[in-house]
Amino acid sequence: MTRYKVILEYDGTDLIGWQENRQGPSVQSLVKDAIYGFCGARPDVVGAGRTDAGVHAVAMTAHFDIDGTHDANTVMRALNFYLNNKPVSVLDCEIVSDDFNARFDCVARHYKYVVLNRSASPVLNKNRVYWVPRKLNVDAMKNAAQKLLGNHDFTSFRASECQAKSPIKTLDKIEITQHGDEIVFEFSARSFLHHMVRNIVGTLVEIGLGKPYDIDEILNAKNRSAAGPTAPADGLYFMHADY
Repeated sequence: MTRYKVILEYDGTDLIGWQENRQGPSVQSLVKDAIYGFCGARPDVVGAGRTDAGVHAVAMTAHFDIDGTHDANTVMRALNFYLNNKPVSVLDCEIVSDDFNARFDCVARHYKYVVLNRSASPVLNKNRVYWVPRKLNVDAMKNAAQKLLGNHDFTSFRASECQAKSPIKTLDKIEITQHGDEIVFEFSARSFLHHMVRNIVGTLVEIGLGKPYDIDEILNAKNRSAAGPTAPADGLYFMHADY
């Protein structure tokens, strides 16, 4: 049995997310199908993150085990052959030690969220940005975002179905930059709560629109209803994981 580490790129628009289930195609199921096409096995594929439906990935790390030892480049080319015309691609593949775990060995996860802030709706970037037609106050969002840095109880930014044992997380980075009509939010942390990034972005966008949200009050409330709406999945990208 050999363990392979792969880097995946995917467009989550028509996928039900990372996790395999019976409701439709997922990242996990498509990669499993490709492995099956290559070697007749459908091993568990473990990812660094479990992205939701509609969320994209620039470089998602994952691992799986298959019998025998195949050259890593052969495995990558074979998987991409079976993934042809699917919204998932294998960017890199390498053989790793049997104790490597894409999920539990990860020391940092990095996400990006893209808001398109213009009056015209997106065409080329449809399903890949959150379109906000009203002008946003970027400085107000930046000032509010700084209060989220560090170790906090993020209950107010946690989805009700979140299965994390503790709502306390350390947000190592939150940066907001503007590039023409696009406003980019960058997040880094060891781990995130379910919908945490999207709930933070949704709240910051409300602040950018002039809504009277106070980050300190939201954090202290420890209540999801105290924060803003959940931003859509379209604009969220898993960027990469650190090990």
